[in-house]
Parts: sequence; structure tokens; C-alpha cells
Amino acid sequence: MGDFGSVLTAMITPFKADGSVNYDVAAELAAYLVSNGTDTLVVCGTTGESPTLTWDEEYQLFVEVLQAVAGKAKVIAGCGSNSTKEAIAATQKAAKIGVHGSLQVVPYYNKPPQAGLEAHFQAIAQACPDLPLLLYNIPGRTGQNLQPETVARLAKVNNIVGIKESTGNIDQASEIRRLTPKEFQIYSGDDYMTLPLLAIGAKGVVSVASHLVGNQLQQMIQAFSTGKIEVATEIHLQLFPLFKALFLTSNPIPVKKALKLRGWEVGSTRPPLCEETDSEVSQKLEVVLKELSLI
Repeated sequence: MGDFGSVLTAMITPFKADGSVNYDVAAELAAYLVSNGTDTLVVCGTTGESPTLTWDEEYQLFVEVLQAVAGKAKVIAGCGSNSTKEAIAATQKAAKIGVHGSLQVVPYYNKPPQAGLEAHFQAIAQACPDLPLLLYNIPGRTGQNLQPETVARLAKVNNIVGIKESTGNIDQASEIRRLTPKEFQIYSGDDYMTLPLLAIGAKGVVSVASHLVGNQLQQMIQAFSTGKIEVATEIHLQLFPLFKALFLTSNPIPVKKALKLRGWEVGSTRPPLCEETDSEVSQKLEVVLKELSLI
């Protein structure tokens, strides 16, 4: 259940000049990504600005992206919430239209203890037993860390198939790998951690950089999986400045700027995110993009 491949793109949400969702560009971008290295699209996650999307907008994005990549790639719907009841409702609604999985973030702001986190994910899994679920641990944004021991207990649930691990902590990822069966999929939530996590048994990455270098990321992961470690390392080091540049300020501000520099009409971010006002940050991003011949 739930084979999502190696490169999962955490897809941005395009907006029009008036701030409304640009569904046409979203569909066009989805098709482009799938043709350029993406195995699965993660829609309405952090990079998709889920905190400022309405439930109706998220649902419509699931519909549009599913139609755009039908038969060519899988779609994971970001349906997480800090309300268990809301997360269940959103996930059930998305499951009915045929998404292939759901990303479930650790509940944010209310900082549940580990027992509460475990009960939260158990309840969603039980309410949607036929839908593969990916846990999403990103304590820098949620304020709470999903501990490896909790992940190990959740990994025993049939339809909790993996985790997007975004702690940037190799020790934590190693402990998760040690405590879970090999079938449980670990995905790096940070592009710069992809190669290190592959070394301890991760399957791939939920990527931001794949908007720009999806094919190269595929090549890196395939090289590693076939024992061509030097090739994988070379690609990692070549792309490393881009991985860092895309997080010079809050994601997805830099990747949206990069896409606009490449001609995509993705619009700006929604408030309280804003356009980068530090010209030095913008200049650093442009330098890296030029060095990689991306603009």
C-alpha cells in the first residue's frame, strides 16, 4: 500500500494577481513536474501554503491536479489539521475523489503530548482505512516533535505507510529506521538531507527543489540505489547551493521567485508571507540559479 516513488514534489500553489488560486497554472505546473522527474505530487502541504488556503480551495486543487496528471503520477493530499475532527473530515472528502494518499502533519500550536499525537493519527487512519497516510514531522513549524518511539507504534497501523521526516536530525531519522520495519517508508523533508538519509535507508525526498531540478534529483537517487555513490555525491554537491538558497527565507517565498524568474506565472505568496524585501537574498538566489543554468 502506498508506493509513491522516490521524488515527491511538495507543490506550490499558484495565485492570480487578486490573490485567488490560479487553478489553470496549477494544472499546467503539475503536468510539467510529472514530465520532469516527479513521481508523486504532494498538494496543499507547507510549500503549497496550506495555512492560508480554505478547505474549499484545497479540495478544488486536489480535483484539478488529479485531472492534470491522471494515469501519469500519484497525488498525495495535504489534509492535516491541529483538530483531529477536521483532519478526518478533510481526509475522508479527499479520499472520495481518488487521491492516492494523504499527508498528515503533526498538530501545530496546541502541542499535544506523544499520547495525543498517537491517538490523533490512529483516529485518522481508522476513519480512512483504505487510504495510505504519510506522517509529517516538522517541529520547527509545529512546536512539537513526533518521537521515534511514537512513530514506531504508528508504523504498525496498516495504512500508515511512512513519514516525511523534516527535523534535519540524522540521529532521529536513524532511530526511526532502526525501530520500524523496512516496508515503512522514510522520506527526507529537506532536499539537503536526501543523500544522507538515503544512506540510512530512506526511500527518497518530499522536495521543494524538484520544481527546478526534478530530473537531477531522480538521477541522484537512482545513482545511489545502484551503487554509484560517487555520482550521487557529485550531484548532491552540485545542487547543494540551490538546496540552501531555496531556504534563505521562509518557504515557499524563494521557490516562487525562482519559478517566476523561469517564466511561470505563479503569483506571490499569501499574507502574512510576503515578497522578499532583502535584495541580498534575492541576489544570492539569482546567482545560484544562473550557476546551474536554470535562468
